[in-house]
Amino acid sequence: MKLPKFKNEPFTDFTKKKNVKEFEKALKKVRERFSLEFPLVIGGEKFSSDKKLVSFNPSRRDQALGTFQKATAEMAINAIDLANNTFSEWKKVPVKTRVKYFLDAAKKMRKRKHDFSAMMVYEVGKNWAEADGDTAEAIDFMEFYAREMLRYAEGQPVVKIPGEKNRLEYIPLGVGVVIPPWNFPLAILVGMTTASLITGNTVVLKPSSDSPAIAQMFVELMEEVGLPKGVLTFLTGDGSTIGDLIVTHPLTRFVAFTGSMEVGLRINELAAKKQPSQIWIKRVIAEMGGKDSIIVDSEVPDIIEAARGVVQAAFGFQGQKCSACSRVIVDEKIYDQFCELLVSETKKINVEDASLNPRMGPVINEKSFKSITDYIKKGIDEGGKLIYGGEDMDKTGYYIQPTIISGVDRDATISQEEIFGPVLAVIKSKNFDDAMEIANNTIYGLTGAVYTKNKKKLERAESEFFVGNLYLNRKCTGALVGVHPFGGFNMSGTDSKAGGRDYLGLFQQAKSISAKVK
Repeated sequence: MKLPKFKNEPFTDFTKKKNVKEFEKALKKVRERFSLEFPLVIGGEKFSSDKKLVSFNPSRRDQALGTFQKATAEMAINAIDLANNTFSEWKKVPVKTRVKYFLDAAKKMRKRKHDFSAMMVYEVGKNWAEADGDTAEAIDFMEFYAREMLRYAEGQPVVKIPGEKNRLEYIPLGVGVVIPPWNFPLAILVGMTTASLITGNTVVLKPSSDSPAIAQMFVELMEEVGLPKGVLTFLTGDGSTIGDLIVTHPLTRFVAFTGSMEVGLRINELAAKKQPSQIWIKRVIAEMGGKDSIIVDSEVPDIIEAARGVVQAAFGFQGQKCSACSRVIVDEKIYDQFCELLVSETKKINVEDASLNPRMGPVINEKSFKSITDYIKKGIDEGGKLIYGGEDMDKTGYYIQPTIISGVDRDATISQEEIFGPVLAVIKSKNFDDAMEIANNTIYGLTGAVYTKNKKKLERAESEFFVGNLYLNRKCTGALVGVHPFGGFNMSGTDSKAGGRDYLGLFQQAKSISAKVK
C-alpha cells in the first residue's frame, strides 16, 4: 500500500459566506441529536443502564445535548474481559486492513467535518475556528498514524551476520484503556484511540463526562466504516465508579490518558501496582498539565505582534488548553508598555454563546467556573493588580472575561498552579537571565515561547528552556500533527510526542527473531 505524502488538513475559511452557511446548517443539523439517548457499546453489543448521564451546553447550561449511560462496575469489568477476547483476533488482522479503516474514517470525517465541529461548539463551548481546528487535527491523526503504521510494519533494519537471518518486528500490547479530555474532545480522543487500534490493540474508550456526545459520534463513524465488533468499546460513566476498575484490571495492558496532573499521577500509581494474575508491567502514556510561559525580551522584534501572540495563546478557547500561555514574563524595560498593549488587544475579545462564533465562549462547567474565579481572587489577594477583566458576566452560561493580572510574583499561586482558564499572569523580569530562571521555576514543562531578535538569546532558550515544545518568535499554542510532535517534561507528562514518529512505538512492543541458516 503506497499512500501520498502526508499533508495537514486545511482549516475552514470562515470569511467566506459559503462556509458560514454550511456551518450554520451543521449547527442546525446536530441539534436533532439532542433529544436522543445513546447506549454503551461493549463487545459489539449495545447496553443501557439504570443511571443516566446528560451532557449539557456550557453556553446555555440548562440545554441538554443528549442522554448517555452510566456504566456499572460490573459493566466496566466485563468491558475489559470482552476487549481481551477480541484482541486475540484483532491482533491477527493485517496491518494494511487496519490502516484502511482509518483512512476510510478520515475520508468520511472530512466530508462531514462541520457536523463534528458543530457538536463541539455546543458541547464544550469552542468557537467555530477552534472547533474546526480540533476536527482537522482528528483527521490529521488518522492520516498520519496510517502512514506511520505502514512504516512500523516494515520493521527495523538490523546488522547482518553470517549464518543467521534476523529481523525485528513490532507486535501489539493488548487491551488499552483510553481516557481523553474534554478540551480537545475529538482530536485527542481520535489520536489516542487511532494509535491504539491501528497498532493492533483493542480499546476501552472512557470519554470525559463533559463531552460524551462528540465521542459517541466518533464511535458511530468507526461502526460505519466496518470496524469489527468488540474492537472499540464505548464506556460512559462516572470516573469514581468505573475509572479505577478499568485501570487496575489485570487484563488492562496500557492506559493512554490526557488530563490533569492529579488524575494522571493517580492513574500512574494505580497502574504501577501489580494485580493478582497480572503478568505484565502496564504502560502509561500520560499527557498532563502545564504552566506555560512566554518570555518577551527587551529586544523583541515587534512588540505589537508579541502582544497579539500572547493574547491569542492565553485566551484561545478560554485558556482551556494545556499549552495555553498562563504566564508572560516581560523585561522591565518594556513592561509598562507591554501591559498596555495586552489590555488593548484583549479589549477586542467578545465573550458570548459559542454558537454565535465569538472570540471566546464559556468555560466548561460550574466547577471550573468557580475554580477560575477563586484563582482570580487569590491572584489579587497575593498582591497582583487586576488590569483587565474579573467582572461577573451573564449567568445563562459559564462565562468569564479574559482576565489579566500584572505585578505577579514569580512564586505566587497563580504563577505556579495550573488554572485552566482565561487568566494571564504578567511577571516582570530584570533581564533575559532572570526571565529564563522564572520560566523554568514550575513543576511543569510543556510549552514555552520566546520573543527576541537576539540570536544568542534564542540559542540559549533552545538549550535551557526546559519544555517539550518550544516556540521562537511565535505563540506557544497551535501544534500541528507531524509538524510539532507534542508532549512535555516533568509533571506535564511522559513526553509522548503525539503526532510524531515515536508515538506509535508506545503502543507496541518489539520482538527480535533470529534463524540459523546454512
